[in-house]
Amino acid sequence: MFATRRADLVLILVALIWGSSYLSAKTATAALPVLAVLLARYAISAVACGALIGLRRRPRRWTRDEIRSGSVLGITQAAVLAVETYGVAHTSAANAGLIISLTIVLTPLLDRREGRRLPPAFFVAAGLCVLAVGLLTSSTGLHAPRLGDALMLAAAVIRAGHVALVGKLTVGRPVNPLHLTTVQTVVGTALFLPLAIPHLPELAHSSATTWYQLVYLALFCSVFAFLAQTWAVQGTSASRASLLLGTEPIWAVAIGISLGGERLTVWTTLGAALMIAGTYWGQAVERAHRTTTPAEEELLSPTQPSCGARR
Repeated sequence: MFATRRADLVLILVALIWGSSYLSAKTATAALPVLAVLLARYAISAVACGALIGLRRRPRRWTRDEIRSGSVLGITQAAVLAVETYGVAHTSAANAGLIISLTIVLTPLLDRREGRRLPPAFFVAAGLCVLAVGLLTSSTGLHAPRLGDALMLAAAVIRAGHVALVGKLTVGRPVNPLHLTTVQTVVGTALFLPLAIPHLPELAHSSATTWYQLVYLALFCSVFAFLAQTWAVQGTSASRASLLLGTEPIWAVAIGISLGGERLTVWTTLGAALMIAGTYWGQAVERAHRTTTPAEEELLSPTQPSCGARR
């Protein structure tokens, strides 16, 4: 139980950092092409991971699972960041936050590790989280669907698949999170380098403010977040992780109010309350489902006769 709670706290911290990434990403993409931002983010991350490995007193041997899984996850993670970054650059923060939250609903549909369907109550809780995001972003107003919205929808689908894949490829295997993250960052750098070569002069002459944003995106939103997510998902389920990461809009609102001078409206307050309620409810449902055996599940099924009272 303690390990589960610790994983929960780590995932919430990741959600906080990702919630702050929208401002950094928007600032960076306003100054540089998206491909240049993605290359810098991955290249800085790869160097940082290499430094962490080099500083280890007792280096661990690399395994085939780490290289194989890291390569696959590197491709899916690069796809998530590419589509998401293009999406954020072409839509409003309100629409982006609302659409990406669909990851919460999509992940349980893709997570097949347990081989059982989640109970309907989980999807109700997930729907409550989606409604909460709508309220959190309603104060800025929504607009008709456009290219950025379609890209964010695609990012939500890919992100859900990535979260489920992290669990599938790492649980029960001798995988070191740092090694796995290093492979992912190297793969991402290799994928974006050829595409970003024409923009290297712009990147080299970027302002100090832009570089600050790129370093933050690389070290905190990428290296730390990837390591923390990989470690935490191994101690929980993809569905539970998705719900906790779904608190990201709350942190985005909090940072917008404290650093961006945004006003806290009645709708955003209600949205924050619903998000917290939905997240904790979903946690409880998912935890009970994960600890219930198939035999107990069949015994408690409403289609089966029961000789005891049900609550």
